[in-house]
Amino acid sequence: MAAIREVLDRETNVSTGTRSRLIRRVVKTVEAAHGEGVVPLPSTRTLYKLIDALATGRHAFGSAVTRRQTANRPTGPFTPTFADRPGEQVQIDSTPLDVMVVLDSGVTARADLTIAVDVATRTICAATLRPVGTKAVDASLLLARMLVPEPMRPGWSASLRMAASRMPHRQMLGIDARMEQVAAKPVIVPDTVVIDGGKVFISDTFLRACERLGISVQRARPRTPTDKAIVEATFSAINTLFAQHLAGYTGRDVTRRGERVEQAAVWTIPELQDLLEEWLLAGWQMRPHDALRDPFRPGKAMSPNDKYASLVAAARYLPLVLRGQDYLELLPVAWRAINDYGIRIGHRTYDAPELGPWRRQHSGHTAKKGLWEVHYDPYDLARVFVRTTGGWITTPWVHLPLVNAPFADFTWDHARRLAAAAGLDDANEADVARVLDALLTRAENGPDIRTARVIGRTRTAAALPAPAAAPEIENTPDPEPDSAPSEVVPFGVFDAHAEAERWL
Repeated sequence: MAAIREVLDRETNVSTGTRSRLIRRVVKTVEAAHGEGVVPLPSTRTLYKLIDALATGRHAFGSAVTRRQTANRPTGPFTPTFADRPGEQVQIDSTPLDVMVVLDSGVTARADLTIAVDVATRTICAATLRPVGTKAVDASLLLARMLVPEPMRPGWSASLRMAASRMPHRQMLGIDARMEQVAAKPVIVPDTVVIDGGKVFISDTFLRACERLGISVQRARPRTPTDKAIVEATFSAINTLFAQHLAGYTGRDVTRRGERVEQAAVWTIPELQDLLEEWLLAGWQMRPHDALRDPFRPGKAMSPNDKYASLVAAARYLPLVLRGQDYLELLPVAWRAINDYGIRIGHRTYDAPELGPWRRQHSGHTAKKGLWEVHYDPYDLARVFVRTTGGWITTPWVHLPLVNAPFADFTWDHARRLAAAAGLDDANEADVARVLDALLTRAENGPDIRTARVIGRTRTAAALPAPAAAPEIENTPDPEPDSAPSEVVPFGVFDAHAEAERWL
């Protein structure tokens, strides 16, 4: 029985097998510990009964995902997370959404969904969709979106206005004039955010943004999803209430995926972002939540908006207005020198006439060896922002006229790889700029499907094995002297032994 428990523990992170495999491993474990034939083994039927009894609740022969999740549960009782006021604790996380989206190039892919959930009201304060590979700047700008009222958009129903909701619109309007034409979603300033160990959330960019906004950061323990169980459960609710109704829904795993899901994808990421934000207003914020109940009426569930209206009456509302400079503060930072030619970042040169007084000067940051603070947007590398004692200076890329469209850091890296493959110097930004312009031009025009299909068929045909050499066959004259000899088409004789030797 001890050997069975030991082997069951080792089965947690391996692929699911059968009971016969487990019995074999148990026998090998016993023999390795005590020697072969020393310990008398029970019958196979008895071993099956023991395994069924000891494997109860482990999912040892079921889903590997469920088995790992079950083994990762804490041994103690579950303790729910409580908060007494909006913003006291906000949980943030990111996960791929179970929907295929159409990228600008026409390629289908999944998108990353990053959300922030307020524990006290279960409000989804902000949600952003990005192509798979969320960056730290996305999480930083998510914090900024939480602090800004959600504006009404064309096509939205008037019932989604805050003025039409149960929230104290008039009292909040008297404090914050931005509440006049906004949607019915609370504006929550977080005191503490709970994050996991993802590199996006423990990055300097995100932590510096939290410090800038006066937000404390609490990190969950490794491999302990119960520390932020509310945001984990919210992802499951979004899949159930929203994602499964979309075209291109993939299901949570391959066993639940339909046929030709990629062909059913029709939504782009901006379009899906608009749908998500409208659903958050109409489908989430106004829907009764089982975890939200009034202590004086415990039998009635409340919606996130109703819970916010009851709590804000006691906790009050304090607006936090962000300026344009505050958004620049949330961008990633690089420390660089201002030389005669400008600033170099990632094999790109940025320069502007306004940098003249600061060239070859010490920035005053002794800890940074006199370098200057440069902020940049990884999704738009056309310009950077330099902080000086005289204010921010917007500095464009010197080769920007060569490129006809915005580009991101991963686009630039791909252009450098293409330049190197073409025999060009990938450190020469002028050569890379020309390759980048050609890349963006091809992406704008779209792929030539017909040509690509013809080339693919040609390459496939060329890759097929060539037929064996045909033997010379003499033409036999027709028995009738007046008729011309018939044409004989040569063909190869199949040699099974030669064919087998070729494929060995």
